[in-house]
Amino acid sequence: MKKRIVFMGTPSFAVPTLEALIADKDLQVVAVITAVDKLGGRGRKTIIQSEVKKAAITHHLPVLQPANLKAQKFVDQFQKLHADLAVVVAFRMLPEVIWSAPKYGTMNLHASLLPAYRGAAPINWAIIKGEKISGLTTFLIAKEIDTGNIIHQKTLPIEETDSAGDLHDKMMYEGAALVSRSVRDLLFGVVQLKEQDHSLATRAPKIFHEDCQIDSSLSAHQIYNFIRGLSPYPGAWIMMDQLTLKIFGSSHSILKHSNKPGSLVALGREKLRLYTYDGYVEFKEVQLQGKKKMDVSSFLNGYDLAQSDVIQLRN
Repeated sequence: MKKRIVFMGTPSFAVPTLEALIADKDLQVVAVITAVDKLGGRGRKTIIQSEVKKAAITHHLPVLQPANLKAQKFVDQFQKLHADLAVVVAFRMLPEVIWSAPKYGTMNLHASLLPAYRGAAPINWAIIKGEKISGLTTFLIAKEIDTGNIIHQKTLPIEETDSAGDLHDKMMYEGAALVSRSVRDLLFGVVQLKEQDHSLATRAPKIFHEDCQIDSSLSAHQIYNFIRGLSPYPGAWIMMDQLTLKIFGSSHSILKHSNKPGSLVALGREKLRLYTYDGYVEFKEVQLQGKKKMDVSSFLNGYDLAQSDVIQLRN
């Protein structure tokens, strides 16, 4: 008899895992739980469905979209699914009445090597902090967030040029494979659950717009990591003429110079550099508030910035 799986997820990151579970002949995905549809587009008249919902519809799977996970109506619906296991990938925090209901509990995929980088933004923070290694963890949900017993882990290198988007895309498919293996080992095989060492825990809290302003007092390498750790979303930024300038791509150099740390210097119409106390960060791809994303040369050709103009950043 096939094991009954309930899948919970919302963004594109979760779709390969859902597809992998659907493809497993020993499993039956009995329902998919995802975010409520939103209104977007011009005039906010277009109904926007989550990527997980789109995938579920393609496979003719039942979809539940509860606004309140604690609502009795939803709790009753969930319990009637008689799930052997719930699998969560990039979803909301669950109340205990939900995650404890399946026979084998609820499995989560987390984008770090727990207990490192517990929280909502592990991919971003690992790059911001300059980590060379990250990874993925499958674990059983417990009362405290990201603290449950580990099923399996997979280590992944972080390349010096990786952005958060690059690491996200690598993890999306590696995560699907890890969840598939973890589900089968938990339901059909033998797996030794591993308790986390909570003394080694580090945090990866949710990142807000105000957290993304570049601090020009940092080193060139730290700013470089900050930019790639926030690219493509939510985007590191500075202020120029009372407008936000987001930076999505950059390079950096360590060298002595005579520019004041924190000064932004345009070299002709080709280069835009933020000088630090130990070198500079050269912006490659930017987006001025209200404009499209573009390479820095296109930006300098369209922006009224005199050659070698110097702008002192405000922190």
